[in-house]
Amino acid sequence: MKILGNIVGVVLLVIGALWTLQGSNVLAGSAMSGQSQWLYVGIVLLIVGLVVLYWTNMRARTPRI
Repeated sequence: MKILGNIVGVVLLVIGALWTLQGSNVLAGSAMSGQSQWLYVGIVLLIVGLVVLYWTNMRARTPRI
């Protein structure tokens, strides 16, 4: 489960970063470029990706009784 959680977290981070850059018009050339809703969606995905990575790795450190 730890590997799957890390993969999901990293994928969310990469997609979130891409959408944030497109929404803020740093990466131009698509229909998403310069559209503020993609900036906000990207930021939310970045946060969700960080939470998934944190939760996956902190849960793995907790010893089970």
